[in-house]
Amino acid sequence: MLTTLIILALSAVFFVHGKIRSDIVALCALILLIVLGILTPEEALSGFSNSIVIMMVGLFVVGGAIFKTGLAKIISSKILQMAGKSELKLFVLVMLVTAFIGAFVSNTGTVALMLPIVISMAVGAQISPSRFLMPMAFASSMGGMMTLIGTPPNLVINDILIQNNFKGLYFFSFTPVGLVCILVGLIVLIPLSKRFLTRKEDRKGDTSTGRSAKELAQKFQLADNLYRAHITRHSVIRDKKLIDLNITQTYNVSILEIRRKSTSQGRFLKTVDQKLAGPETELKDEDILYLFGEFENVERFAQENKLELTETKVSEFAGSSAPEKLSVQEIGIAEVLLTPESKLIGQAVKDSEFRDKYGVNVLGVERNGKYILSNIKDLKMEFGDVLLIQGTWENIARMSKKQTNWVVLGQPIEEASKVTLDYKAPLAALIMLGMILAMVFQVIPSVAAVLIAAVLMILTGCFRTVEDAYKTINWESIVLIAAMLPMSLALEKTGASALISERLVGGLGSYGPIVLMAGIYFTTSLMTMFISNTATAVLVAPIALQSALSIGVSPYPFLLAVAVSASMCFASPFSTPPNALVMSAGKYTFMDYVKVGLPLQLIMGIVMIFVLPLLFPF
Repeated sequence: MLTTLIILALSAVFFVHGKIRSDIVALCALILLIVLGILTPEEALSGFSNSIVIMMVGLFVVGGAIFKTGLAKIISSKILQMAGKSELKLFVLVMLVTAFIGAFVSNTGTVALMLPIVISMAVGAQISPSRFLMPMAFASSMGGMMTLIGTPPNLVINDILIQNNFKGLYFFSFTPVGLVCILVGLIVLIPLSKRFLTRKEDRKGDTSTGRSAKELAQKFQLADNLYRAHITRHSVIRDKKLIDLNITQTYNVSILEIRRKSTSQGRFLKTVDQKLAGPETELKDEDILYLFGEFENVERFAQENKLELTETKVSEFAGSSAPEKLSVQEIGIAEVLLTPESKLIGQAVKDSEFRDKYGVNVLGVERNGKYILSNIKDLKMEFGDVLLIQGTWENIARMSKKQTNWVVLGQPIEEASKVTLDYKAPLAALIMLGMILAMVFQVIPSVAAVLIAAVLMILTGCFRTVEDAYKTINWESIVLIAAMLPMSLALEKTGASALISERLVGGLGSYGPIVLMAGIYFTTSLMTMFISNTATAVLVAPIALQSALSIGVSPYPFLLAVAVSASMCFASPFSTPPNALVMSAGKYTFMDYVKVGLPLQLIMGIVMIFVLPLLFPF
């Protein structure tokens, strides 16, 4: 028993530390349980064949198809357009739409989908997006409490009930609980977000999101590193393609834009063409190059290649094609936020293939409030990084469709609002509806319904390739759950969970089931602030079950308390991926989460302690 508790404690320490990926920590704990003889290999590997794990794989695929076909974006955009420019109506609709989508797909995917749409709507209504983004992240977690498949802790407690010969929960058993969560969230967040998430500049009437070209240039201090150079007939690089010159690697300088005299000489036509510097771009005599980099590197590049470097810096990005400014009429700049599942995490910027695949340049990186503008080609990207990219608006909009790796925050309003009705969207809707009906009416086992839906999404062409379907699966989450499930078995097998539940019952049981349930709720809530909600639910659920049985009451409200408290964690930006995703986009500080999230988390807990026994009696 002691060995199991030590392994559990060490796992929790590494989860909190965060330097080692959570799935690797869980696998190491699992290996120790096998090597030390606490679990047999069959017991230890049972998690990988567990119905929860298989269902989650299928649900990732179904959710991915909903995003790939544009179904979720169609639904959310159409509904949000109903809000008009009313701040309160937009706030309520953002919360409700996010919660609705979060009931069926992952909360991280929901927030990644909603981010650009909500920013676009807020700008259109002349309201700061910071008023909506944090509540939107919270609403995605609240929506997860609406259905059995909404969030992993729901599946975990359902599995615990079935394993212990109790009747499993239905698809919509959670819905009353989820509705209460959303109602409490709305009541609490409307005044709190108004009080703490409304910036000073909003009160002055400045509804800027920090995403106009000029503001982004000032934010990243681009003007300090932006220069112009003129190609003359003596220039070494004249008539050569950029791909053959390797300028970025050699000089650590980027060519952002090329101005070239237009071949159209009509009086009313443009006399200068604006071109994005791409790999196949061939440099010509009289071209004006807009260079980005430190002055020493730019000067060396100009001297070695016999370029005429102008004396004046480029002052700023501008909305017009003024000769001395870098235009954003056809070529724009935008921010890209990396998601937790991004394949780019751990890669160097130079290996991202942004320029080759999407025709965009990476100009800078914002990390933990600091701006990195030099030597970024060798910088390894991390979750939460905000990349400043430059490219044509068309290419920036094209990037916004690949939301598994990043979220584009700064495309023009008209681009962000644009919804492409994919012809597969109705088919994806039909398959998802069929899956839900099969689970509601229990026509077939839930895991079978999910797997059938996932396979149908692939066979009917909702994904271009099978590989695309596999890419939507968050394997870190799958391995984490599969490896942690046997930990609960080890706790039961060694008597550790019985001992912990006895201590809880001994300390709180004499005060009645409500006090005992409150103790379990807030213990789970505290743990979730440091380790993942899934891991917390896996560990606490067996203890909650034992505690309920020890005092002779129904385990249902106790297990529901575990599921709710594991999902309703708002007091930290790092407690859930959705909270972290909106941090940079909303320009939030850690204290913003404490001011808004902590009161919500406490009030939600108090309400649930009294509501859960009414919905699921002792």
